[in-house]
Amino acid sequence: MPTSNEIRKRIADVKGGGQDQVRREFFRSLHAYTERDTIVYASAFASRKGINVPGFVLSIVLEDIQGFMSVLHGLKGPKLDLILHSPGGSSEAAEQIVTYLRSKYRHIRAIIPQNAMSAATMIACACDEIVMGKHSALGPVDPQITLPTATGPFTAPAHAILEEFERAKQEVIEDQRTAPLWVSRIEAYPQGLLSMCENAIERSVSLVGEWLNRYMFRDREQRGDGIAEWLGANEHGSHGKPLGIEALRARGLEITSMEDDQELQEKVLSLFHATAVTFEVSNCMKIFENHLGKGAYLNVQLAPPSPPPPTAESPT
Repeated sequence: MPTSNEIRKRIADVKGGGQDQVRREFFRSLHAYTERDTIVYASAFASRKGINVPGFVLSIVLEDIQGFMSVLHGLKGPKLDLILHSPGGSSEAAEQIVTYLRSKYRHIRAIIPQNAMSAATMIACACDEIVMGKHSALGPVDPQITLPTATGPFTAPAHAILEEFERAKQEVIEDQRTAPLWVSRIEAYPQGLLSMCENAIERSVSLVGEWLNRYMFRDREQRGDGIAEWLGANEHGSHGKPLGIEALRARGLEITSMEDDQELQEKVLSLFHATAVTFEVSNCMKIFENHLGKGAYLNVQLAPPSPPPPTAESPT
């Protein structure tokens, strides 16, 4: 398997659009091996750290359904490999994507070359099979709520918001002198926030449980609800906590090890590394692409870095 540096060199040796040519060569090689329809959905969230890009550009959003429609147009196979690399995003967008994918394929295999977190974990749980490497990770599906504040939008876990309300009630009961502090704090929250948080948690857990039972555990013991409760629970310490293959298996998820098929692993990771290099050498922030080389690409024009401030020099 070529390393990232070797892939960078191959790309540099190709004149004009080398990243596309090399990436698509790896794509064709993977498809020839699996003989399944294959698409990549990946964003540059891990490749462009430090670049000032709005979070929604890198996340799963409702507009992504257009990208999926573009890359699935013309594909005819009954089986799909979805190579998934995303920090997550909107659960509503994830549900729409799942509904669309499941309307077209009777068997979907989610392949996780590195990270599929939050709403991307939800999409993976709607597949018949999940393939992960020892280095790969899914994540908790506890929903995040974005609130307007005086300094701009602020995102917090729905569980944390509910816990804060419970803490406020308890502290006021124990010491009524804390009431003014809590009143001023809670008044900043929009009306209906408690119900919004409760509904968001219930919805994400319900969807994951339903999808696991319908697809991964089809015609077998129905244990998706318990797995979904764990994925959506407030026990992981961080919304971004990586959940590796052993932790997921211990909870009952049936995960196929990428290392069990060395040729598959080599071809998947070569394609993934070429995709990551594409993010590094271009303004592309999100890729939807299929094995035929057809795709949709979200490019963002990045502002040039600010020049350094002038420094005082001693007279000569």
